Formats: sequence, structure tokens, C-alpha cells
Amino acid sequence: MAAISNPAHTRPRIPASSRQGSTIAQFDDRSEAEAVARLPSDARAVSRALRLARGFAASAGLEPAATGRLAVVVEEWVANIVEHGGAQDGARIFLRLRLVAGVVQLSVSDAGQPFDPRAAVFDGPNAERGGGAGLALIAGLCRIAGYARRAGRNRLVFEVPLS
Repeated sequence: MAAISNPAHTRPRIPASSRQGSTIAQFDDRSEAEAVARLPSDARAVSRALRLARGFAASAGLEPAATGRLAVVVEEWVANIVEHGGAQDGARIFLRLRLVAGVVQLSVSDAGQPFDPRAAVFDGPNAERGGGAGLALIAGLCRIAGYARRAGRNRLVFEVPLS
């Protein structure tokens, strides 16, 4: 595994695969962790995003409950992007995880169809297709702090509480 980092920082790094998307993790002088990834929007995006989230959680010293909430939010949202976003082949998903003021701030950008999850109506699970509870699950685990559509991309910010 290659360790990829911002050359301006000399703090510890999270190991990452340089073959499929870049992952960068660094620590600033206040020991607040940050991890960034640029992932292909394909069938392996969910597992790559989870690997990033778990590595971030370990480096940031998150408690198991916070790590679990973060993992579920990342998994559900990235799966929704891949399965329902409708992005063109070759599109990328950008993820940024930061520890900020008692929350993990998860910023996500994707080139799928415009979709603001704050405006979505949950009608219950879809018994015919399976699934359908992901957005309600996300809303129960974190705060959706912002949504914008800019330059053909959805841009979301989630705040996952540490406690």
C-alpha cells in the first residue's frame, strides 16, 4: 500500500491504495484529523469509502459508537450515489472527513442528478425492491448541515455527532 499525503504536512498518514482513487489523510497542529478521497463512482466505491471512514475514525481516536454512526452514514450515502445518482461513466465521488467542534463533518460531492435529501419524503421501506430506509437512517444518525448544486455537482455536508 502506498501512503499518499499532502507534502505540506509531515504528520502521520493513513495508508491508501493509489491505484483506484487517491486518499489523503493528515493531521494539523491541533491534532484534528482530516481525510480526503476522490473515488470512482463504481461498484467498489462503497467499500473504498468505508475504508477511508474507518481509517479516519481510528486516526482521530473516535469511540466505537461514533465510528459506527460514521460508517453507516458513509455507506448509505455513497451507496445511494452509486445506485440512484445516475452519474455518467468515469464520474468521481469526492469525500472529505474532518473533526470539527465535537462532530465529524462529512462533505460529499457527486455528479449525479440533483438531489437534496432534506427535501425527500420518506414513505417507508420499499417491500418490492427492498431497501428504501437509507435516507431516514442517515437523518436519524446525523444532521444534514447543507446542500448546494454547483457546477453540475451535488455538494452535501453531514455532521455526525461524537456522542
